[in-house]
Amino acid sequence: MHRVAIIDGIRTPFCKMGTEFRDLNAQELGRIATRELLERTGVDPRQIDEVIFGNVGQPADAANIARVIALLSGIPKTVPAYTVHRNCASGIEAAVQAAMKIQLGQGDCYIAGGTESMSNIPFYFSKELQDILTHLGRAKTLPQKLQTLIRLRPAYLKPRVGLEMGLTDPVCGLIMGSTAEVLAKEFGITREEQDAFALESHLRALRGQAILREEIVPIIPPPKYKLAIEHDNGPREGQTIEALQKLKPYFDRRSGTVTVGNSSQITDGAAALLITSEQKAKELNLKPLGFIKAYAFAGVEPHRMGIGPAHAIPRVLKKAGMRLKDIQAVEINEAFAAQVLACLKALESPAFEKESRYEGYCGAIDRNILNVNGGAIALGHPVGTTGARLILTMLKHMNRHNLNTGLVSLCVGGGQGAAVVLER
Repeated sequence: MHRVAIIDGIRTPFCKMGTEFRDLNAQELGRIATRELLERTGVDPRQIDEVIFGNVGQPADAANIARVIALLSGIPKTVPAYTVHRNCASGIEAAVQAAMKIQLGQGDCYIAGGTESMSNIPFYFSKELQDILTHLGRAKTLPQKLQTLIRLRPAYLKPRVGLEMGLTDPVCGLIMGSTAEVLAKEFGITREEQDAFALESHLRALRGQAILREEIVPIIPPPKYKLAIEHDNGPREGQTIEALQKLKPYFDRRSGTVTVGNSSQITDGAAALLITSEQKAKELNLKPLGFIKAYAFAGVEPHRMGIGPAHAIPRVLKKAGMRLKDIQAVEINEAFAAQVLACLKALESPAFEKESRYEGYCGAIDRNILNVNGGAIALGHPVGTTGARLILTMLKHMNRHNLNTGLVSLCVGGGQGAAVVLER
């Protein structure tokens, strides 16, 4: 089986929804990352076998957004492209798809990544208003049009928020923050623990800002095209535990502990990775950042979706023939502080280890090697992008500190977990 190499990667800054990138759509963010990746690696676009991008809030004006990104990036029209959607793991899914194709010998050079413009996820008309507008368009006479219009009620004008719809599970009916509340109660995660975790995310992100800059391409955004955005705008200077403690619970206002301060930020951004076979890397004289050793996905109850990493991590370790003690660095996406803390508690629990049937593959994760440069609470979580960002951030960290092994994982809306083991 062919060994899968990740040559390099690049990402845009991550900017909070409605801020600097509000006028950049998902395809443009993806184009910027892809074009910069080609420039930095020097790879001839004709060498690319396929382009694979993850995207969650798929825009109506860019169907199969991976193909749009590929063409806008100057990749030849003869190179195919397709879009994947595994909710929050879409970016990882894109990388895994490339890895599988290389392992199967279907190709040896891929661009994989993720893109998301959460600022541009649309609002929707109510069903009643849609029906009225449809009938109005079909009405041919003035009386017919008036007869249709008199059915209009002010309540029909209230829009449905696409972002809120996308973040609400259609099976269990809970918005993602409420699933974090479920885990907080189940595992006894206190408000104090969550806020302390959130503060540490900001402090680490601020300390690592210059380091993270290595993986970022600056962008001068429209409409003014004046100020270059070089850093993520989520980490808050001067963030204090006192300020976090003042925030009210957002999802369970009576007895909850999950707030906007200890949750991930809603964000715009894109990331792209160049993934090849080891042999292709040698042919092109490219030095890999690292290699994909194993990958795994797990399913869990939708209302406990945040526990997904606790199931995916032992599964991927078993596939890799490794134990947690063999892993030198870990990234777990910070969808919610409660969710990450619940996963850590689960992995440490002998009862969970026995119940999950992965004896020997669970254990305690050293907080000193977890999310060392902050996570989504500070950096943001552009959902279709984050998986690719985690891989990129981990590989850069491993090379910077001469580490041989790393693991990235994240929970997935709908009740899944994803994990990848990386090696150098």
